[in-house]
Amino acid sequence: MKNVRLEIGFEYEGDEVIATKTDLFLIEIDNGKIKRISPNKPGANAIDAKGMLMLPSFKDMHIHLDKTFYGGKWQAVKRRSGGVKGMIELEQQILPELLKTSTFKAEKMIELLQSKGTSFARSHVNIEPTSKLDSLKNLQKALENKKKGFGAELVAFPQHGVFYTDSVPYLKEAAKMDIDFIGGVDPYSVDGAIEKTMDFTVQLALDNNKGIDIHLHESGESGLKTIDYLIDKVNENPTLKGKTYLSHCFALARLDKIKEEEMAVKLANAQIGINSTIPFGGLIMPIPTLMKHGVKVMTGNDSIVDHWNTFGTGSVLQKANLAAQLYGYSTEFLLSRILKLATTGPLPLDDKGVQQWPKAGDDADLVLIDASCSAEAVSRISPVKSLIYKGNIVF
Repeated sequence: MKNVRLEIGFEYEGDEVIATKTDLFLIEIDNGKIKRISPNKPGANAIDAKGMLMLPSFKDMHIHLDKTFYGGKWQAVKRRSGGVKGMIELEQQILPELLKTSTFKAEKMIELLQSKGTSFARSHVNIEPTSKLDSLKNLQKALENKKKGFGAELVAFPQHGVFYTDSVPYLKEAAKMDIDFIGGVDPYSVDGAIEKTMDFTVQLALDNNKGIDIHLHESGESGLKTIDYLIDKVNENPTLKGKTYLSHCFALARLDKIKEEEMAVKLANAQIGINSTIPFGGLIMPIPTLMKHGVKVMTGNDSIVDHWNTFGTGSVLQKANLAAQLYGYSTEFLLSRILKLATTGPLPLDDKGVQQWPKAGDDADLVLIDASCSAEAVSRISPVKSLIYKGNIVF
């Protein structure tokens, strides 16, 4: 590819970053890898990137590809009753019908994510007595059909509770299949017991060499107790460090500053990550505090037009934009840093402005963006013009 724009450093006024320097390059890709980065050759026989900015492709790290209305007739969320347990009853009614088209609709969702620059997702997939293993099998078909342009890791998710509905035998079976994480949901409010549910989840992950990713919506005392209990279990079993996550984790949004800092340190020491939806109602997660202490923070769309939510767009770049607005990240430097929410970490420049991506040998997992630099891409939610995953042009 010729005329590819790359970030090469920061421009300073005093000690403040006021701009990002870029230049045009020739990028050679071979067998899914970046082979060579050379000075630009406008006359080369190559794909013309037309001066667009190359960034690491995006990753949606919390989504439910297995259940959606997307790709079918529009349906808004209906009035709810009974909280999470009321939604469980609703799912038990509608899942048999959703399963009939879930492979097709998952493929349409993947295409939506790709169109927004995402080449990889962590998808939770229902494992419970209504779906049994059918949601998983249907989603695996969709992922196989899309594997040239999209990668995924899967979470066996007991949406209807581990014990509230008897999901145990299905979770045990799923854990032996091609999944990556054992999931969970609100052990106290759904199953009525933090310790029993968490002990089962942790042991199942250990026995099958899986990670853990728990939905935790509870924002009061039970939420904090669940976080503390999981931290203790991970510290007792260090093989779970770096592969354990709390999704949502809204209890962190209700803390005073001192407790917030304390919990961030404990999570960082246990290497437990947070997958946060941004925003969620009136809750604003303490993402800057978590990042400051080294907690891995990722984000995702969660729902895209389903019975839980109607607002998912498929864009994690938009999530980075929303985070920047919520936390006042309006400077060039801070806008360039918050891009890591969309990429799950990789940035073209480090905090000193030294180029760290791309390098020869890196996977050709990238997007071309209609922007002059990553700060502008975040600020404008710049449109994606092309996505290349493992060397395959997929959009």
